[in-house]
Amino acid sequence: MQTKTKNGSRGQNTAALDQDKNKGTAIADRSEFLLHQNATPIQQFGTVRQHLPIGIDEDVRKSSVDALNQVLVDTMTLRDLYKKHHWQLTGPTFYQLHLLFDKHFGEQSELVDEIAERIQALGGISFAMAPDVAENTRIARPPKDREEAPVQISRLLDAHEIILRECREFAKQADDQGDDGTNDLLVSDVIRTNEAQVWFISEHLVDVPLVKAD
Repeated sequence: MQTKTKNGSRGQNTAALDQDKNKGTAIADRSEFLLHQNATPIQQFGTVRQHLPIGIDEDVRKSSVDALNQVLVDTMTLRDLYKKHHWQLTGPTFYQLHLLFDKHFGEQSELVDEIAERIQALGGISFAMAPDVAENTRIARPPKDREEAPVQISRLLDAHEIILRECREFAKQADDQGDDGTNDLLVSDVIRTNEAQVWFISEHLVDVPLVKAD
């Protein structure tokens, strides 16, 4: 009887050890990296979520998302244009424009986030990658070369005008369709920021004497 009990105890101990070993293996497996994963996208680009309880119809949200994505890629292009000119600047106005261009770059970066977040809030998907921006922007691609400061400023002003024109069109469209949030973003943030930046850089193209007045 004692032998059976002894053997039974040994069997139980072995089973317990095996269970602990299996448990340890499971824990170790959970700590491993799950690399090279892939799956079907959960939402296709160009669509909006159907049932979004924000009081705006699906077709209106889709229209606003399409418009905002255009403003987004153009704003991302303008942002990068400012950084390009910030890096490549030269000439007697280097210090002032170097700081100003970088300030405007930061402000455009903030707009990029605001526009992209509005697109997500409307149930859409925003452009995000550089190739998509390059394929869809309305702003002409600049040369890789270093350019004179007046040419850089002229190029920036052309880009600002493209964005301002489309924002006024899209803001009116959003207002007509009852999308107050998109209208407010375009008018209060994008348009006002771009108009202020146009003012600051366009003044550098006025041909006035620096030391002796005419």
